[in-house]
Amino acid sequence: MKKCLLAFLFIFSLAPVRAQTTGQLTVTVTTSTAGGGYKPKSDDAIWIEDSSGKFVKTLVGCTSGDKSDLTYWKAATTSTYNTVDAVTSATRSSYGQRTGIWNGTNTATPRAVVTDGTYTVKIEMTDGSGSTGKLAAFTFTKGPLAVTLTPANQTVFSNITAQWVPVATGIDEIKLSDLYTAYPNPTTSTLFINGLDIKEIELCTLSGRSIFKTPEQRISLRYLPKGIYLAKVKTGKGIFTKKIIKE
Repeated sequence: MKKCLLAFLFIFSLAPVRAQTTGQLTVTVTTSTAGGGYKPKSDDAIWIEDSSGKFVKTLVGCTSGDKSDLTYWKAATTSTYNTVDAVTSATRSSYGQRTGIWNGTNTATPRAVVTDGTYTVKIEMTDGSGSTGKLAAFTFTKGPLAVTLTPANQTVFSNITAQWVPVATGIDEIKLSDLYTAYPNPTTSTLFINGLDIKEIELCTLSGRSIFKTPEQRISLRYLPKGIYLAKVKTGKGIFTKKIIKE
């Protein structure tokens, strides 16, 4: 019996341990007309799938019309149009740059960092209905090494970039964000980001367009229109994003 137990423990110890590197993937793409009936207005989505083609998480989901026009996204999410932690908005009023950010987690509650390996980024855009939607897809490797990709232009998609930046400390973005406070939020004028070792704060629109960068933790939003913005905070422990409301 003792020999059998030892053999079992030895075999069990050889089972592979899958790494779960924390970090941030930033995807940017510029859209253009697909010749649909409601151009230049457009619906778009960016999401992640694993190596088996299973849906992991939506990064961007912007549509106020019939979501089913985004047929690939509909199929990937099994018609749930899952937008947990995603950047969401109504139908875009024009073509332009889109940005999606992924912190390496899935949609579980609480969020769980997915195992390292090959993942696929998929981008869909439609400015009409039915068959006018276009899809771009490319793979990247999530792991302890930084990755920067510039996939070739595809129909209606150009200037595609993807950058995976691992966080060596092992602190995931959700936990990291809890170490810092943005106040007052909502704000009418000035915003403070409270916390140690802040290297840079970048304020962006919901579509991902950078407005400004600053090393200061006191930020003036006085001259910005009312709305929702994203503050990308770079620290010595890693990068995280906070949603900011300007009233």
